[in-house]
Amino acid sequence: MKPYGHREMLQDLHIGRWGLKPSEAETLIRFLEAIGFERMYESKDAKHSALFTAPRGVLSVNLLSQAPELAGRLIVVGVTNPDVVFDLARKFNFQVLSDSASASGDSRAFSLDLPGGIELHVVGGAQEPPPGLEGKLDGTGKRFALVVSRFNAFITERLLQGAIDALRRSGAQRSDITIIRVPGSFEIPSAARTLAETRQYDAIVCLGCLLRGDTAHYDVIVNEVARGIGQAAQETGVPHAFGVLTCETLEQAIDRAGLKMGNKGFEAALAAVEMASLQAVIGRRSSAVRKTTVRRQSAAAAKRKPASRTSRASRSKKPRPPR
Repeated sequence: MKPYGHREMLQDLHIGRWGLKPSEAETLIRFLEAIGFERMYESKDAKHSALFTAPRGVLSVNLLSQAPELAGRLIVVGVTNPDVVFDLARKFNFQVLSDSASASGDSRAFSLDLPGGIELHVVGGAQEPPPGLEGKLDGTGKRFALVVSRFNAFITERLLQGAIDALRRSGAQRSDITIIRVPGSFEIPSAARTLAETRQYDAIVCLGCLLRGDTAHYDVIVNEVARGIGQAAQETGVPHAFGVLTCETLEQAIDRAGLKMGNKGFEAALAAVEMASLQAVIGRRSSAVRKTTVRRQSAAAAKRKPASRTSRASRSKKPRPPR
């Protein structure tokens, strides 16, 4: 049967469920919002009534011959990350009726018992990311400069060791790593810019530690250091990795210099390696595009180029008749 009238005639679909208690409706609404459904508008009784929309959706009509008891209370939702929905369901203390995953582990399906006797089936898996350019963690043949603050050396030297470890593990040679020490974090952007302008380094790693004190001095320095490093990277075109700790206490800094929170110097160096690799990839791609463009322009110019005088004269000259 063909649809009557225009497709735009259908505006929305409402599914009502009788017998929901106010507390059950409130819990159900909060869970649907948590997994990504958005309210179309606020109702008068926002806690117990809601109209939701989703980024993509379909309406499925099925005869539940194998499970007639689910008629009118079954909801099926397709998601890109079912593990997140499963963790949220655990936080809401929903009962898990079934749970299964594919052999490859890239998809999962499970069922939940929601308030009001509603059964929710969640199906999905991670989607393949769209193709794009990205750098590799390969520092072979690349040169790096490490700018380190001497202030709070107890922390910054640990960051430095972590950064050197990351660069060496990624393939950089010890002779390709230059270490520059500056008085404090405020001097890092100036030194980093000077190094970048020499064009001798593929990336700069900035390492420092700022601890909050009793005055506004901390906020001023933090803002200037972050702005200066970012500006130096943008204006020179050389990647700068931000490895400056901005902590409230010394304990927080120690945790981020090799203890509970890892080593931020190590992480900054890895970011520098990847960005240096990405810079090279983009450069090769841009060079290939320019060469192709030049060839096309040369070919087009050759077609438009007028014939020389000699060739025109030779074409216009008629052969003499034999005597």
